[in-house]
Amino acid sequence: MFANGQTVIQLMEQLAPKHYAVENDKIGLQLGTLNKSISKVLIALDVTDAVVDEAIEAGAELIIAHHAIIYRPLAKLDTSTAAGRLYEKLIKNDIAVYISHTNLDVADGGINDWLADLIGIKPDGRQALEEVHTDKLYKLVVFVPESHHEQVLDAIWRAGAGKIGNYSNCSFNMKGTGTFVPGAGTEPYIGSAGKLEHAAEIRIETIVPYSVHRKTVQAMLKAHPYEEVAYDLYPVDLKGRSYGLGRTGKLEQPITLGELAEQAKTIFEVPAVRVVGNLDRVIRKAAVLGGSGARYVRHAIFAGADVLVTGDIDYHTAHDALAAGISIIDPGHNIEKVMKQKVADWLNEQLAGSKSETIAVASSLHTEPFTFV
Repeated sequence: MFANGQTVIQLMEQLAPKHYAVENDKIGLQLGTLNKSISKVLIALDVTDAVVDEAIEAGAELIIAHHAIIYRPLAKLDTSTAAGRLYEKLIKNDIAVYISHTNLDVADGGINDWLADLIGIKPDGRQALEEVHTDKLYKLVVFVPESHHEQVLDAIWRAGAGKIGNYSNCSFNMKGTGTFVPGAGTEPYIGSAGKLEHAAEIRIETIVPYSVHRKTVQAMLKAHPYEEVAYDLYPVDLKGRSYGLGRTGKLEQPITLGELAEQAKTIFEVPAVRVVGNLDRVIRKAAVLGGSGARYVRHAIFAGADVLVTGDIDYHTAHDALAAGISIIDPGHNIEKVMKQKVADWLNEQLAGSKSETIAVASSLHTEPFTFV
């Protein structure tokens, strides 16, 4: 059975929640409807005319892309323009377009982590270049019969609750007695309809990040044996985990700037890179940011990085970086194409786990607009 479009996007947003996106970013459903059955999803960096043709040939009803096709409100839909013809082709072929942009950049295991892995930044101690989102924290309190205490607690932890700093599976558990009278027509797990029941229960308290609070509550309800579950979920005045754009950290092995530049050509499948700095300089700490990173040079300097690997560095920013003593490797904006296969693989794993026949495929087209001659 194929998944509904809404279900596919709910899975996608487990990887890249919409609230991770920077303010005013153009994300989410941009064209078409998700209220339909989806047999195939095409994952693309850009939605070009050729990519739409690829989706039509593949029989895809949904494109999940990184870069938006609608950047500002449309005054009119003129199908004599290039953009208008693109929208027309998508509509006529009933192909929806969903955008996951800075939320996928920010996400754990998203674009910037994939890029950091590729250039060899160690996972331990890896940090974001710029904080853009801090998870709100909630306190979950639920009352569970002793027979299902471990089952419910495990479900809550598996959903992502109970993490405080570098500690996991954090909770407080206290025994007590719960009372209730099952009403007419109920089928209570403990007790009988119309009779006051005293049940030996355990009160579970744990911390739940906003990003997983719905998933946690659903998991808790599924594992709980009661028809009506007594629980509370309320905000607490504590700072949760921070998420941000870019990544910085120590490399697995020191390397010269020239060697890293050569590796970048192979890693990112580009014929050339632009480099700022002495090619013999030894690089021990690096920063990486998918897309256009000129604005983040000062963030990389503040983080103590020896080099920033990013795209779209302009002439004057390059001079400023040289004067400040930080090196730059610019392999182009298109290195974000790493998201195509990575997202397809991740989504296929989730779809398979939900017993869906829907599949995701990575676009085979390279949408790099520049030709190197």
